[in-house]
Amino acid sequence: MFENLTDKLGNVFKGLTKRGSLSEGDVDKALKEVRSALLEADVALSVVKEFIDKVRVRAVGEEVLRSVTPGQQVIKIVNDVLIEVLGSDQSELLIDHAPPAVILLVGLQGSGKTTTAGKLALHLKSKKRKKVMLASLDIYRPAAREQLRILGEQAEVSVLPEIDGESPEKITKRAMAASKVQAIDVLILDTAGRTTIDTAMMSEAQEVFKLSNPSETLLIADAMTGQDAVQTARAFSELIKISGVVLTRTDGDARGGAALSMRSVTGCPIKFVGVSEKLEGLEPFHPDRAAGRILDMGDVVSLVEKAAETIAEEDAAHMMKRMSQGSFDMNDMLKQIGQLKKMGGLGGVMSMLPGIGKLQKQMAANNFNDKAISKQEAIIYSMTKKERINVALLNASRRKRIASGSGTVVSDVNRLVKQQQDMARMMKKMGKMGGLGGLKNMMSSLGGSNQDAPISDGQMPAMDPEKMAQLQKMMGGNMPNLGNMANKFGGMGLPGLGGKPSKKRR
Repeated sequence: MFENLTDKLGNVFKGLTKRGSLSEGDVDKALKEVRSALLEADVALSVVKEFIDKVRVRAVGEEVLRSVTPGQQVIKIVNDVLIEVLGSDQSELLIDHAPPAVILLVGLQGSGKTTTAGKLALHLKSKKRKKVMLASLDIYRPAAREQLRILGEQAEVSVLPEIDGESPEKITKRAMAASKVQAIDVLILDTAGRTTIDTAMMSEAQEVFKLSNPSETLLIADAMTGQDAVQTARAFSELIKISGVVLTRTDGDARGGAALSMRSVTGCPIKFVGVSEKLEGLEPFHPDRAAGRILDMGDVVSLVEKAAETIAEEDAAHMMKRMSQGSFDMNDMLKQIGQLKKMGGLGGVMSMLPGIGKLQKQMAANNFNDKAISKQEAIIYSMTKKERINVALLNASRRKRIASGSGTVVSDVNRLVKQQQDMARMMKKMGKMGGLGGLKNMMSSLGGSNQDAPISDGQMPAMDPEKMAQLQKMMGGNMPNLGNMANKFGGMGLPGLGGKPSKKRR
């Protein structure tokens, strides 16, 4: 969602971090470009103006203009203001009280209300351990009721049975009565929408609001509609007490303007974002993490959380054991590919890594994407059980058979075999180092005398070049020069990756 904005802001800050010192004119010029980037991202004009004013007041201060790394300081200020604009902190659903807690979903037709109802039900059931019931108040679209019933079955939650001829108000009363009888923790009401805001829809929503007295009233808005979503949010917030916003289709071609404008315009936090069409494709919105993604600082916390949810504990324990033994065959590689796909594929994982914005384009240019990962998976599936365990069996005729069976060419098979052998060698060396424990000890000493120094302004301690070279040697020379990468990223103005801003060559 924020890809274009990230690229433009990255170019602005790249120029700032190359300067040894900043003048007020430098800051004003940079903020002018930031303003253009935000407007192109479809951020509301009033929000852009307020954003630029806040940043400028802090960025022209004497402590910034004369600081050791003024460019990094300005980036930190922009990051802080972004977090403020997006909502300061993650807002939890207020549902932990006497049941049933009612969540009322409102929004225009086509914004994704019904799909979000199913996703939210699964989220509450699996993550919050709540007993959930779904009820459709959309009496105008028969398909909406059927869709909600199917989603309820998939999420394995209760769905209020349909009775023809009932009004939304009667359905609301029946749903609340059924929730109390069945000891439901959370009742989700999916209201009807229109293609545009009209009096009938708003009156109906207001009446349902009065009857249900919801704990949460969530506006479902399509992020791809940009400022139209913001106008919809403003209209609803004026007539109904909106408590939060859910942005859908954030995985599409959205420019991010709706997300940046929503909090300021409505005064309501963004509570969830829809990241895919799958039932699991709903994530809590964290303003600080979103700001990190916008500035290409990554979102490692979300990556770790997603890995913890996706990778089974027994699988991790098995991999640790294999690693300690220095073993890594094609079956292990297949498991890693499967785990990667569950975490959102290569693109999903890479988008959460710091400073990866520039590399993603290079990867795309070299066709290193989820299709390439699926191709590798197909190649492994075309191998026999013995071949997966021992790739030394793969002579020329076997490789030709595998390529034919997987719809690839022999060079693809050769490339995968080489990757597996490189990883196996690395695992073997890690086993000699004492597995992950040995690697951890090695990494903990990379910082040399600066290792115990406090980390400030998101900067990592400097890496000891000799120990880094030693680690690279132990890995067979296949490890990238992290020191150079850190300096490169530091020169791009991306805090939190270590290294120093690159100096201009003489």
